[in-house]
Amino acid sequence: MSTENRKADHIRICLEEDVQGRGVTSGFESYRFAHQALPEVDFASIDTSLDLWGRKLRLPFLISSMTGGAPNAETINRNLAVAAQELGLAMGVGSQRAALQRPELESTYQVRRYAPDILLFANIGAVQLNYSYCIEECRRAVDMIEADALILHLNALQEAVQPEGDTNFAGLLDKIAAVCRDIEVPVVVKEVGWGISAGTAKRLWDVGVAAVDVAGAGGTSWSQVELYRIPTESGRLVAEAFADWGIPTAEALAAICDAGVPHGKRLFGSGGVRNGVDAAKAIALGADLVGIARPFLKAAAMSAEAVVELGGVLRDQLRITMFAVGESNLAGLRGTSKLMRKE
Repeated sequence: MSTENRKADHIRICLEEDVQGRGVTSGFESYRFAHQALPEVDFASIDTSLDLWGRKLRLPFLISSMTGGAPNAETINRNLAVAAQELGLAMGVGSQRAALQRPELESTYQVRRYAPDILLFANIGAVQLNYSYCIEECRRAVDMIEADALILHLNALQEAVQPEGDTNFAGLLDKIAAVCRDIEVPVVVKEVGWGISAGTAKRLWDVGVAAVDVAGAGGTSWSQVELYRIPTESGRLVAEAFADWGIPTAEALAAICDAGVPHGKRLFGSGGVRNGVDAAKAIALGADLVGIARPFLKAAAMSAEAVVELGGVLRDQLRITMFAVGESNLAGLRGTSKLMRKE
């Protein structure tokens, strides 16, 4: 199957099927904020903005990398980008391998004309560095969409269950290090929904990665997505066994922060974030930026206005959470003592 057809399959499955991980949650439900009846904060003064790599964001939300390379992906990415510009969000595009193989698909990823001011992430599967990709392809991906940074995504389990998967992950750390050394933009390494451990995060930071996105378990499970594409019963049984696989997002964030985030490095939290309260918990656990994918995908399949509406709800939920715990800015929310683990 072509990469283009696989991308179309992924969009359809994520919109139509139940692809939530089963028997595993994001872990945010294990935490509760201590309500402050006297917050000593003016709600109107709450500041949710941050600066990251030369871009000003009005909200600490990342529309996580989802799609591109298929006919309907162009409309989806345009709707996401229009909303990101209006709301002041960051955005990542889906894996650009399809357009690197077939340049006529580049337009499905090119959103800069709709969002001149956003923090925009290019995206390539890290494993492709073992399948002939090198710094040239990484630069092409960045230049293709005028990106501010490059995501290298890790999806070993997805590749293992995917009928046409690329599974040679040997020696990738050295190749990631080479990309970090030679490319002119920050490099982000993210999982796709199974989490990154503290040890792996340290190894990535040590070789020059600028940010790690834990992309933990609790949201969309890509083994479940691939299950709907696998043609054989035995293959589907293999994929189904991993429905509860992964490190919950909250656990991954907590473990990495307990181990220590090096000075100047960034930590992103995504995976099963479903509202602004979850986002506030992710930030309180140490995340600089909070990624959300499938809810934005569903909205973008309708319209840019639907994405703006969803973003507005998330914004209001986050601001009210900050108000109710008495934190007026993101620096105060990050690492606040008012987040408690439930007994």
